[in-house]
Amino acid sequence: MALESDDLVKRLQELGIAHQTHEHPAVFTVEEAQRHCGHLPGAHCKNLFLKDKKGQLWLVVTLDGREVNIKALQKAMGAARLSFGKAELLMEVLGVIPGAVTPFGLINDSEQRVQVILDVEMMAADLLNYHPLRNDATTAIAPADLRRFISACGHSARDLEIPSSDADAA
Repeated sequence: MALESDDLVKRLQELGIAHQTHEHPAVFTVEEAQRHCGHLPGAHCKNLFLKDKKGQLWLVVTLDGREVNIKALQKAMGAARLSFGKAELLMEVLGVIPGAVTPFGLINDSEQRVQVILDVEMMAADLLNYHPLRNDATTAIAPADLRRFISACGHSARDLEIPSSDADAA
């Protein structure tokens, strides 16, 4: 059974990680999130749950305004033929529905199936905003604390300059 938002809050407290959660209507897109959460301090982020042709799972965490060039991204990551992971796989591995994808979902990936990629520019922000395993709230956390959380979940994260849509995919 997947851990839920209350379990996440307990884990953050156990780790001594400062966080603040804001409730809002459920959002499923970056545009909806900007409408309801854009006023919150800190960088707003989006998360791409991807699978490559070898079956490797990836969570790419980047700034919400970045239009990601998937072909350039897969080259930069060293992956081949990336596609979005299906909703069933997302629930199985990270315990969340589409629209609620978050690095906090790593709390549910006890088998460490997901490789984590963090946007270098995003990690330079003072504060980061993510869904707390549900898409009707946003939780703010410091970048260093995000790293601590990821590590506490048994994962390592790789920092990467995420190619934008105008990047050369060649």
